[in-house]
Amino acid sequence: MKKHIQSSLWFIAMACCVAFPPQPVFATTPAQVFEKVKDSIVSVRTMDAEGNVRNQGSGVIIAPGRIATSCQVLDGGTVYMAGRSGLMTPAVLFAEDGDRDICLLTAGKVDGRPAVLGKAGKLGTWSSVYAVGVPLGSLPSFSAGEILRRWGGFTQTTAVISPGMEGGGLFDGEGSLVGLLTLYKEGEQSFNFAMPAEWIGEVKSGPNPAGGRRGETQWLKHSIYLEKSGDWDGLYAWGAEWSKALPASADAHYFQGIASRGLKNYNEAEEAFFRAAGMEPANATYWYNLGVIYNALKRHHEAVDSYREAVRLEPGMTEALISLGVTYTLTGNPSAAMDTARELRRVDPFNADILLKMIKSR
Repeated sequence: MKKHIQSSLWFIAMACCVAFPPQPVFATTPAQVFEKVKDSIVSVRTMDAEGNVRNQGSGVIIAPGRIATSCQVLDGGTVYMAGRSGLMTPAVLFAEDGDRDICLLTAGKVDGRPAVLGKAGKLGTWSSVYAVGVPLGSLPSFSAGEILRRWGGFTQTTAVISPGMEGGGLFDGEGSLVGLLTLYKEGEQSFNFAMPAEWIGEVKSGPNPAGGRRGETQWLKHSIYLEKSGDWDGLYAWGAEWSKALPASADAHYFQGIASRGLKNYNEAEEAFFRAAGMEPANATYWYNLGVIYNALKRHHEAVDSYREAVRLEPGMTEALISLGVTYTLTGNPSAAMDTARELRRVDPFNADILLKMIKSR
């Protein structure tokens, strides 16, 4: 349930980076989505050569006899089984992308219906999504949520992932597969991630384990974990190691910026975010966070430019629109702030009302 906002919300202006989720609007009902996708979800069991169960996870049928899952579900195993409703059939690993943590299985006798493939890239912030998997080998279950943001292609969502749901599907409001469930932290509603469905079609046949000591996915996952844990020193060191190992990774610099911001080293954060945005100028998240740093440095006009670029790249980016409206207010431009609130209303009426009240209170 959404939390009602108290008092005048002036703390938004102080932080310049807080967004509150709008009231969800479902294209179809949750029950209809679940009914459409539940027969696409299978349980995946991983065993060693002695027949001992090593892992229990989930998978998604993407074509007759073919299953996509997270490679972490298959770790430590040599024998795989997949199935629905307790009816398991042997499965064979035929394609692996260790860097992206996506593995494909063949299981000719698996019963079920292939999922309709969608595109995570078409969904904006606060789009409704559903996480569907098979917790601990039971029947399929799901949780509803919204998209919070993206990290290097990963989708962060409030749809809760439970143990055993790894490798299951993230579906949009129409029941199309937009991701494979991967990273979560028990007890935290917002710490849930999925790999984009677009990556599934890019997996090549044959083995392709994570390149080098770590693949991009492993670097990214641990960075996200360190950020959520508030371990800024650890994240800074990890980002430095990441950028040394993979110099072309914009996300490595981005997470160094996050760590520097957490440590209140705003000049270093500015440099890191600016470098990330220079490497991937089409990434709205980099520009948004650069704007946050400019506000922290009291360089509000530069913050406006960064927020505007983020909104240009991702028109429905709620947090960028809110921060832009607040910053216009701080710079004595109420007319532009009101225009921003009206722009926000088109995608998020709930937060637009909050922003309007704050602007008028000034």
